Amino acid sequence: MDAQTRKAEAFKALHERNEIFVIPNPWDAGSAKMLASLGYQALASTSAGYAFSQGKADGALSLDETLANVRALVAASDLPVAVDLENGFADAPAESAQSLIRAAEAGAVGGSIEDATGRADAPIYCFEHAVARIEAAVAAVRTLAFPFILTARAENYLHGKPDLDDTIRRLQAFAEAGADVLYAPGLRSAEEVLAVVRAVAPKPVNVLMSGGLKLTVQQLAAMGVRRVSTGSALALAAYGEFFRAAEEIQQSGTFGFTAQSMPYAQANQFFG
Repeated sequence: MDAQTRKAEAFKALHERNEIFVIPNPWDAGSAKMLASLGYQALASTSAGYAFSQGKADGALSLDETLANVRALVAASDLPVAVDLENGFADAPAESAQSLIRAAEAGAVGGSIEDATGRADAPIYCFEHAVARIEAAVAAVRTLAFPFILTARAENYLHGKPDLDDTIRRLQAFAEAGADVLYAPGLRSAEEVLAVVRAVAPKPVNVLMSGGLKLTVQQLAAMGVRRVSTGSALALAAYGEFFRAAEEIQQSGTFGFTAQSMPYAQANQFFG
């Protein structure tokens, strides 16, 4: 069994356990190494976090740039890595599905496809087309020599359409199409999370803990959530501290932020 297959089997096993796990989202090799050192069992990329590190806005990355990030994350630790593939960088089902194959070739053992178009005038694919895209994605990843965990995302809440009924309808259809994990980022309350979990059971649900939703891992576990991701939250935490430190120097000429900084020796040990 090669290294990627071992990681894939381990990642699959995490989703088959009847307990919750957190899959944090590093944006580069350094953040991946730090997370691995803390004992997390898997990692997932963040399109926003990596875009920011490249001086770009979320949604401005190319597929090649995303795959370069996948390779860096995979090389940084021995943990399974899943990739945020946005909408697969294509509208057509077959083309977006091919992006998953390329991600697997880059070392990923899981990945997500969303039903967001990337267009302001029509931000969400129509229901039938969204389902066709997941059907094509499932067919593609099932040709791989190892189990690839496909996450299907319903993006209504991130694009000004907080329609729980339509979101659940989409997630149920994605589950029937063969998606391994269901994910509706942007849910706003425990009640909405619970409704999604119940609607797609026994399929595992990923919940994004970034932004307005304020629940603990223990609370999510009690609702039956199987996987928790952080999205861009960790990258934003890092950039927030960096900005406040630089702002302090510029505005007051002081260096008080260093009292809270990680010691050099501790940081260096992660990368030595």
